[in-house]
Amino acid sequence: MHQLPNDPGEAIKLQNEVRKLVKIGGYIDIASVRLVGGVDVAYLGKGASQACAVAVVWDRLSGEVLESVYAQDEVIFPYIPGLLSFRELPVVMKACEGLSSNVDVWMVDGAGIAHPRRLGIAAHFGVLLDRPSIGVAKSRLIGSHLPVPRSKGSWVPLRHDGEVVGHVLRTRNDVKPLYISPGHKVSLRQAVELVLACCTKYRLPEPTRMAHNLVERYAHFS
Repeated sequence: MHQLPNDPGEAIKLQNEVRKLVKIGGYIDIASVRLVGGVDVAYLGKGASQACAVAVVWDRLSGEVLESVYAQDEVIFPYIPGLLSFRELPVVMKACEGLSSNVDVWMVDGAGIAHPRRLGIAAHFGVLLDRPSIGVAKSRLIGSHLPVPRSKGSWVPLRHDGEVVGHVLRTRNDVKPLYISPGHKVSLRQAVELVLACCTKYRLPEPTRMAHNLVERYAHFS
């Protein structure tokens, strides 16, 4: 993992360099994807001085979690919109280092290329691991879109500066949509299809839903 700076100006410079390494396209065969990783982060302590992360490995065929790893670390980087990866990646990578499974695709709670500099946390994470990754965001960071039809499986393009940077996906009837964008080594269409394939009866895809539930539980009892 390259050294992440603590200075916001240096962080932006690094983003502009790392974004050149992001690959968007059909690098995977969706039919062969079985193990899907999910990561999420929560904060502990007064002033969110500590962060904890959970990385899970979900088996798409059996619907079971095969592995989950918890990690905790000190928060050094300040909260600045657009620079989330510099705040959360250290603890996320720490959790992922404890896994033994070879994950096919990662789903990250946050943006992929739907980001002002096209390097949200999911894209940065994917480049660091050199693995396919998808950003699964619960809210919009950038861009605009048309209304999303109310039925499950409907999606519309998310556009920013004339470019399609993701899709807005309805994963359940009449629930708030998710903002899906490729992170690394997946295409725009594959990102949507994989997230939808991993949604069972909930709004969130199972890998990030389970990571979220576990990390919130750890944070609550810490």
